[in-house]
Formats: sequence, structure tokens, C-alpha cells
Amino acid sequence: MLQAAPGSAHGYDVVDHSQPSAQLGGWEGHARLVAALGEAGLGQVLDIVPNHMAIGGPENRWWWDVLANGPSSPWASHFDITWDPPEEKLRNTVLLPILGDHYGTVLDAGDVRLVHEHGEFTIRYFDHVLPVAPPSLSGLLAEAAAEADSDDLAFIATALRRLPAATRTDPAGVAERHRDTRVLRRQLERLLDERPEVGAAIAAAVDRVNADVDALDALLDDQNYRIAHWRTAGRELGYRRFFDITTLVGLRMEDEEVFADTHRLVLRWVGDGVVDGLRVDHPDGLRDPEGYFGRLAAAAPGTWVVAEKILEAGEELPSDWAVAGTTGYDRLALINGLFVRAEGEGPLTAAYAELTGSPTDWEAVRDDAKAYAVREILAADVTLLTALLVEICEQRRHQRDRTRHELHEALRELLAAFPVYRTYVRAEAGVVRPDDAARVTEAVRVVGERRPDIDPALLAFLADLLLLRLPDAGPREHELVMRFQQLTGPAMAKGVEDTAFYRYTRLLSLAEVGADPGRFGVPVTEFHAANRRVQERWPATMTTLSTHDTKRSADVRARLHLLSEVPSAWADACGRWMAASAELWPGSGGGAADAGPDRPTQHLLFQTLVGAWPLEEDRAVAYLAKATKEAKLRTSWTAPDAAFDAARDAFVRAVLATESLVADVAAFVDRLVAYGRLNALAQTLVALTVPGVPDIYQGDELWNLSLVDPDNRRPVDFAVRRRLLDELGGIGPDEVLAWADDGLPKLAVVHAALQLRRRRPAAFGAGPAGAYRPLAVGGRAADHAVAFARGGDGGEVAVVVPRLVATLVGGPDPDPAALPAGPHPARGAWGDTAVALPTGAWRDVLTGAAWPGGEVALDRLLDRFPVALLERADG
Repeated sequence: MLQAAPGSAHGYDVVDHSQPSAQLGGWEGHARLVAALGEAGLGQVLDIVPNHMAIGGPENRWWWDVLANGPSSPWASHFDITWDPPEEKLRNTVLLPILGDHYGTVLDAGDVRLVHEHGEFTIRYFDHVLPVAPPSLSGLLAEAAAEADSDDLAFIATALRRLPAATRTDPAGVAERHRDTRVLRRQLERLLDERPEVGAAIAAAVDRVNADVDALDALLDDQNYRIAHWRTAGRELGYRRFFDITTLVGLRMEDEEVFADTHRLVLRWVGDGVVDGLRVDHPDGLRDPEGYFGRLAAAAPGTWVVAEKILEAGEELPSDWAVAGTTGYDRLALINGLFVRAEGEGPLTAAYAELTGSPTDWEAVRDDAKAYAVREILAADVTLLTALLVEICEQRRHQRDRTRHELHEALRELLAAFPVYRTYVRAEAGVVRPDDAARVTEAVRVVGERRPDIDPALLAFLADLLLLRLPDAGPREHELVMRFQQLTGPAMAKGVEDTAFYRYTRLLSLAEVGADPGRFGVPVTEFHAANRRVQERWPATMTTLSTHDTKRSADVRARLHLLSEVPSAWADACGRWMAASAELWPGSGGGAADAGPDRPTQHLLFQTLVGAWPLEEDRAVAYLAKATKEAKLRTSWTAPDAAFDAARDAFVRAVLATESLVADVAAFVDRLVAYGRLNALAQTLVALTVPGVPDIYQGDELWNLSLVDPDNRRPVDFAVRRRLLDELGGIGPDEVLAWADDGLPKLAVVHAALQLRRRRPAAFGAGPAGAYRPLAVGGRAADHAVAFARGGDGGEVAVVVPRLVATLVGGPDPDPAALPAGPHPARGAWGDTAVALPTGAWRDVLTGAAWPGGEVALDRLLDRFPVALLERADG
């Protein structure tokens, strides 16, 4: 909601923490929003981004000042900049990788120019605008003063040359430089107003600089930044970024002044009652997340705060964080797994290998992708970390003979082998959690096995260093520990989320943020145990199914889960489509030089079509372009293969223009649609009723078959949703199911569950009043149902949903063409299966039917509607 970079479509690139976004209406628009929320009785949860800011033009006045004044800027310590990197040429200089070609080539082409506008001097390179360091203007202004015969301008030129150096960081020097710069700027503006000939002389001097490459080069060499080819960012960047995005610079949020300056407006809104909760983006990027959340809790006591923290399987959120929980990716993975059939893993793996020729070992693919990310994407960060480790080893006689290469290799391997996003050692406070010790120990063990050429004594030293076991550890050692932890997260995110998930396409519904593509299915008993644990430890955590970062929407995943139930039919269909489309790949004429179609891309396309059908051509082309570039196998964002990119785009368009292929895909999907919708209804009801606070992504009140960003940011048709919500009043479940194509069944589930949460908030809250209790299901199809109660000993709410419905109806590995159709295909398929409801009287809020406690046959309970949401009707 804060002011973001010009043209931002998401707001995560904040440039000014003191203003609401002008694009969203500024202060006036914010006031209207607050008033509207108040009138509707709604609270507001605000997404905040403490890890980084966007850097570009003068919109970010802090960064602009740092570029103009270097380390002497009062904002220099706000940003995570390494002013003394290993490269001498970059000392006290910010590397800006913005050029499309090498520096000299760009200068020779005249693409970089000095510009003067009424006392303000800037460097322009196409859309990039940069400030000019005041002292570097001294010579140019002195030259103009002589031409205009102006003593006043000559005085300004001399005074600029005498400003305190940009390397002075003492308070007196910083204050003097900024005070005198402001005064001299005002004097220059007055002089330009009073003597037009001075402006003409300055313009002539500027023209001479722009006409002389050597003069322009000399001026640029005097700046506190160095403009460079964009590829240099991969190896030499001196500031911490958000992952590998050079336009997002890391903030030193551990500094109290930085925290205050970036949170002042947000905390004011919290204090005024405007904001009720905070969703904190990317806390793993912070130096000390625990310290940050503690400071936030102290500044906003009682505020609901959740952390966008991705947990790996078996990992727990640090219990000492002052948060209510995570933003729900761990809950997404748990619910996801309920609808994946474990028995489908073998057949799908075999088909994947045969159809694509791709590696089938997920862990190997993941490890290769992480190694790539550390080696190529995060190389600059590893270089800085290596330099720090070299300094540490130089001071220790048992390590001083280590070569830079040896240390670099060891760090790189450790980062790639790290099993979770990061540890949370607090070096300055001497705090090491048992989980942290276990993660570091595991990573060291893995590196030792993978790389026996790395000295085990060095790995042992690194383990001791990272776990604070070294004697006489000082600031350097502490700095390395904290920076190492800030780098393991980007290694995981860029290696797994943004690379391996696009390389490993065995079952796309498992290639999801927070999930594990190597794990097929979550047993119902494990699902219940996890919910009990969450209710006990994190009852107010967030539960989500789709976010702006998920690789595909929950409804796409719900349909793709079905492939684990029909693996043979999927293998046959995909093989048929791949064979039929092979000749559509450009150049597939059978010549000697013909490489033929890229099979993994074919497989990815057809699986995506099944999940998101009907899929428009432009959306399909855009998705395949992003997916193949993220995979970084045949093409990438930084090293695009123009021939492959053109062939891929042409192939997608050709496939969707081939009527026989499209008809075959549509026929296959048509038999799965109803079962995918059943999965979607079930997972939606589960997410709305299990322990936690449910989060519904924009538009997901109806079926939403979206793919990865930016596809999932398409405008939402709220008029349709309002109209359908009106239709719900007074109609029964049969009519709701008749509107299945419009999404009314899903809207009915969302509406009913939220209304029930409003009526019975205690049943979904913390403590015994919101207790979670599994309900026993018996009978031949018991494994195809999930049932639980919420609220007190006897329960106030009961939920029953189906799972693995295709195999429930059609038996193991069914033929989709033989599956019954219709909006409720599981009706009458339960046989003797029954659920044991708690004692008392119950009413299904989705159908209005009344049920007694005790055993209830699912054929009766789920006859009128595919899922059941029961409310206690007695007492």
C-alpha cells in the first residue's frame, strides 16, 4: 500500500515508506478505503516489505542521496551495502549494473549523457536517471565561470571542490557536506535566475563534456557509483539484493533507526486502529528475524502478525518468534497432499521418464538446480562471503594456509546442500537453537559425501564457525554467520522454487511453493496429527491455498491431482498428443540437422492444458515462455536462446490451432472436470475450517484456473460474483449444483463456511473451545473421506469431505472415459462407508438436512451435496 516504483503492478518495490501509493489514490484514496472498510465492519491486514526497497530514479530519495554522496550520505547505513569489497576498484562505490553493453561501447555510442536543468545535474542512460556527486561538478562550473566572467559561479565551483569527502562518515563531516551542498545549490539557482549568461555558459560546458568521451568518462569516474554492463551483477555486486533482482536493495532492518524510518506510517495506522494485522513479506532476508518480530510486537502490541516463512517437511516455525504463525504455505502443502494418490507415483514416474527422457530423481534435480543458483545467480554474494572468510582464516594459524578457491568451493557447496531456507543463529547474542545445529550438521555431512576432495577439517571448522563454537570469535566471525544465513534462503528460493520446480514436471500440482515434488500424498492420519499440532502451537496461523506466488492456482492443482489417480490414461493420452504434435515443432522435417521437438516442453504444455483448460493461446504462450526460461535448461532470462524461444512459441500456437489435437485434449479434460471440482470443493472447505485463519486469494470464490504470476493477477470480475452471491439466496443444493459451470457450488461453500465462522468464532479459535478432533470413518471407502470436528469436547462444527474420488468411483487406475459425469459424480459410491458424528443433533448448513449423532452413512450424508458442513443444532 506504500508508495512503490512508477508502474508497479504489485507494490513490493517500495520507494517511500512515508506515503500511501499515489497510484492507488494517495492520502485521499486511503481515507476513502478506510471509511469504506469501517462502514462494512471490516478490518484491514496490511502486507509490508521490511527486507528491501526499490532503487531507480529520484523517487527513492534515500538511495538517490547515497548515489550522490556515497558513504557520507545520512542514508548510507540504511542499506545493506559493502563499501569495502575485495575488488579495489569498487571501494566506497556502488556498482550499478544497468548498461546493455560494455561501459566503453555504451560511452562511444553516446548513450550516456550529462544533463543540466536549472541547477540540477544528472546522468541519463535511456530511462535511467542518476545524480551527480556535487564535488565532481567543480571543474565544469569553474570552466563555465571563466566563460561567463562570474565570480559567484567561480566561488560555487571552489566551494564544491572543498566539500568534505564522500568517505567521511563522522556526524560533523556528514552534516557539513549536506548543509553546504544545499546552500550552494540554492546559490546556483539564484544565480541562474539573475544571470542568464551563466546558464548559457553551463550549457556549453555540458555540451563539451558530452562531446568528449574522455571528459565524460572522467566525470563518471568521480561518482560514488560505477555504471556497468548488466552481466557484472552476477559476479561483483556490492549490495544485498532481494534474491537476484538488482533493482531491489536490502535494508539493514536490524538498525533501530532504519526500523523507525520504514515503519513510522504503518505503526501510526496500527495505533489509529486503521490496520488490524500485518503480513510480513520475506522475513528470511532479514539479518535477525527474531529480533525484528520482537521489535514489531513491542511497537504494535496485540497486533495479529504472520510471517511469509516457507517451511520444509518436518521443519517447525521458530517458537520464539513474536508472530501468530506463517502465511500458510505449510498448510497449503498439507492440504494439497490429501488429494494425491500415493499409488500413482510409480506409474507416473515411469511415464515421465519414457515421455520426456528427463531425470526422475527429484532430489538430484533439486540439488543440481541449487548448485546452479549458487554458482551462477548468487555468485556475487558468494564472492563477498568468501572474502570475509578469507579474512577470518588469515587470523587463525590453523586455517591461514587455506586458498581463496578452497574456501569459495566449501562455502558454495554448503549453501547448495542446506536442507532448509535458513537457520536463525543470533551470533551477537550467542544463541544457537537445537534445530539450527541439526541443519548445519546435516549440510556439512552432505558436503562431505558429495565432495570428498574438500578437506574434512575445513568443513569441521565451518560447522564450528556457523554454530558459534570457535574460541575468540569476534565481529568478523559473527558477520559471516549472519550473512551466511541471509544467503541460504535465496539459494533455496532461486534453486528450488524458481528453477527445479520448472525442470521437474512429473506432476505439476506438487511443484508448488512449500510443497515437495518428491513426496506423493499425505495420509489422513498425518493430516489430522498436523492439524492438532497447529491448533496447539499456532492456532492463529494463516491457512491458504493460492497466493500471488503460487505456481498455479488451487483449482488447477485440484484437477492435476487427478493424474495420480488415472496414471495409465494420462500416460497414453500425453504420449498420443506428444507424438501427434511432434511435427508441429518448427524444423521437425526429419533432416540431418533436425533436433526435433523438446520433449520436456511438450510434456509441460500438455499437462498445463489439462490443468487449466480451456486456456487461451496468449496465456499458454506466455506461461510456457516463463516456465522454460525459469527452468534454465534450453533458454533463460539472462541467456535467451532466440531460436528455441521462437520454436517454442510457434509450437504452442500450432498445437492450439490443430483442431484434432484440441478436440482430443478437451475430451480427456471433460471427463475430469467434475472430479477436479470435487477436489476443489473439498480442499476449499478444509482450508476454511481447519485450525488457522483462512486466506482467500482474489477471485477464488469461484473456479479459478490461473497459472503463475502474472497470469494470477488478471482483473477479477466482481460483478459476476455479486450476481452469483445474490442467486444463492433461497435456492437448494440441487439448484446450486446445476450452476456448477458458473462456480456457484464453490461460492456456496465459501459463503457458508465464513458465515459459520462468524456465528461460532470460538469453535475456530485457540484453546479448548476451538479444539480439533478427527472423526472416525469406517467402511470399504474409509480412506476416501476426511472428517473432523471443531469446538469443545463434543464439537460445535463437523466437516466431512471426499478425497481420491476418481478411484473411489472407478477403482484403481480408472479410465476417465468410463467415469460417470455430472456435477456430483461420487453420489451413491460410498457403499457401507460411514462417519461417526459426535453425539447430539446436527444440521448441514449446505443442504439444511438434519442428522443425529452417531454413525451416519456417507451415501446419505453426501447425497445432496458433495461435501458436508455440519453445525450443532442442539444446545
